[in-house]
Amino acid sequence: MKPKVTMIAWNQNDNYVVTAVNNHLLKVWNSCTGQLLHDLVGHADEVFVLETHPFDSRIMLSAGHDGNIFIWDITKGTKTKHYFNMIEGQGHGAVFDCKFSPDGQHFACTDSHGHLLIFGFGCSRPYEKIPDQMFFHTDYRPLIRDSNNYVLDEQTQQAPHLMPPPFLVDVDGNPHPTKYQRLVPGRENCADEHLIPQLGYVATSDGEVVEQVIGQRSVDQDEQGLEPSILDGMIRQLQLQQDQRIGADQESASSGPQNGEGTPRRG
Repeated sequence: MKPKVTMIAWNQNDNYVVTAVNNHLLKVWNSCTGQLLHDLVGHADEVFVLETHPFDSRIMLSAGHDGNIFIWDITKGTKTKHYFNMIEGQGHGAVFDCKFSPDGQHFACTDSHGHLLIFGFGCSRPYEKIPDQMFFHTDYRPLIRDSNNYVLDEQTQQAPHLMPPPFLVDVDGNPHPTKYQRLVPGRENCADEHLIPQLGYVATSDGEVVEQVIGQRSVDQDEQGLEPSILDGMIRQLQLQQDQRIGADQESASSGPQNGEGTPRRG
């Protein structure tokens, strides 16, 4: 097999260069002379993650599709710590990305199964309040483009960054309880009626009445003209309130002295 470099990274002070090769080896080089200093052995599949420690020039992190995460001392060519991303009942999960915290005491990784892995010192109690499955309800909402080729949210016709804070849902789109919704920036002080998940009942094509969680409507239901979901209504209400507030601010600004032309608001 012809060796190919899959990833490259300098250490914190740029004295060393680390390359990941498709034969599963990591190579440490002197960045000034180009001399090969160490071969780091441990990975069993290709490596696409190399992260240097934010202030310790000796430390380098590597992670790969084999589920292995290594902390290396690249000056000595030795492994300091090893983690294996084992997923119960599914084997290992390939690690796609890793980043150190600014203080260098923690690092976070994402894997092929959608997990966020956090490693570091201390206990995990601060993270226990977070549910196992956590997504924004807007993560998979369709986008469109307007006549100016700007991106808009299809439902609200607003630029995504101007939309109200999203709701937290699980992998099936079921909204989380109020205590989790308040973790979203911008929702800390929302009224309970804007945070509490609600259930509705709809009739299927064969006449059976089933319970439905907000945010789980099908295209067929929309085409049949059924009552819109509570979540969609809440989003429209929040968007309307935000538009009214912006409009009031603009009116008050326009009533004052004008020093130049204002920037037109995109419809």
